[in-house]
Amino acid sequence: MANQSKSMINDLTEGSVSAQLLKFAWPFVVSNFLQTVYNLVDMVIVGRYVGSAGLSAVSMGGEVLMFFTFACLGFVSAGQILISQFVGRKDMLSIKKTIGMIFSIIVIMAVVLTVISLPLAKPILTILNVPDEAMPGAVDYTRVCFYGMFFIFGYNAVSAIMRGMGDSKRPLVFIAIAAIMNIILDLAFVKGLNMGTGGAALATIISQGFSFVVSIVYLYIHREAFGFDFKLKSFAIDRSLLAREVRLGVPMVLQFSAITISMMFVNAYINQYGVVAMAVTAIGNKLGNIANIVTQSLHTAGSSMIGQNLAAGKTERVSKIVRMITIIGLAFAAVLSLCIIIMPEEIFAIFDKDEAVLAMSHTYVWVAVVNFFGYSTRSPSMALINGMGFASLAFFAGMMDGVVVRIGLAFLLGIVFDMGIYGFWYGMVIAGHVFGVIGAFYYFSGRWKKHKLITA
Repeated sequence: MANQSKSMINDLTEGSVSAQLLKFAWPFVVSNFLQTVYNLVDMVIVGRYVGSAGLSAVSMGGEVLMFFTFACLGFVSAGQILISQFVGRKDMLSIKKTIGMIFSIIVIMAVVLTVISLPLAKPILTILNVPDEAMPGAVDYTRVCFYGMFFIFGYNAVSAIMRGMGDSKRPLVFIAIAAIMNIILDLAFVKGLNMGTGGAALATIISQGFSFVVSIVYLYIHREAFGFDFKLKSFAIDRSLLAREVRLGVPMVLQFSAITISMMFVNAYINQYGVVAMAVTAIGNKLGNIANIVTQSLHTAGSSMIGQNLAAGKTERVSKIVRMITIIGLAFAAVLSLCIIIMPEEIFAIFDKDEAVLAMSHTYVWVAVVNFFGYSTRSPSMALINGMGFASLAFFAGMMDGVVVRIGLAFLLGIVFDMGIYGFWYGMVIAGHVFGVIGAFYYFSGRWKKHKLITA
């Protein structure tokens, strides 16, 4: 690979698999931790200074934002897969074309979705049965975030490109900048200026926007090592690459959207149980995000490693990567489960000290445990399937998780078996194991070794 010593590209097809996975994954662990921290800061500060209604508003507004953000994540994830496989093939020209295409697609999507999403904020929240006391805050939070969608999309695009190139350290620096700014601005806007949930959203947008600008300036200064010259002609969309991007991206968008829609559907029923139930559910979701710190990092690092190694024809290394991801994920889930079993109230009190919320936290303990292990089993399957670029299987697994099982189980347990909110909780977290089960069957079948890659 030309000028590899000066390149930002990291070859993940040589050396010890375990050492390389840990070395590549740890910056993602820290990055995801910081990402989770500044999302948690929104909830902690809003919960302390606005109350349970504000906490619920941030949670529901965040879910609506994620629904639109998944359109971006589907395409940038597809771009990451293409780049990682081109790196494995040492095809520098295709890497450059893919980078330009991703930037162009993201700009177009950000503009279009911003225009579409703004008038839909309140109607969507109304459909989700957001209580009257939480509605104004949820609308404020959602609309402010929609205005900053360009920065959210741009930041995710840069991070995905760097991940595909095997670079996990620079995205860590960029997210660290956003995290530090977000904490400072959250305190200033929500506590200091009493701006409520809108202030929390504004803090998030400003911090991500600043981080995105810094990342673009950095990459432009180091454009030779980055492998992209930022000339206008380099942003042209290659038809052949676009066809591959669409083949991967559209199923991923549908997969991500299906899971989000199903969670919003289930939460619409949960919201009928009142603000306390909403707050417990919101905190439970954030605890799931903590579990996702490690498992998502392993999935992200593993998918890039698997993409490179499959493109290089090194299937034996892929098996080692899958095994390592599984072992580490299960160990982390066990540690988190022990913590929530021993001290549920202490953990929930970090977010909300309301006595009713703390009392209800005990009923969420085993829901959280099932959820933690769902994340750990899903991680190796997603790394393999997404690293391969097997979009149709990922779409099938996502639809089974997001639509058939999640909604079906929630309806069955919550309504048919009359388990109430506990039925909806268990329906959501049990569905989280579906992707892992499907991926495990596919892995042990060995058919992945013969699957034709999209960059072939």
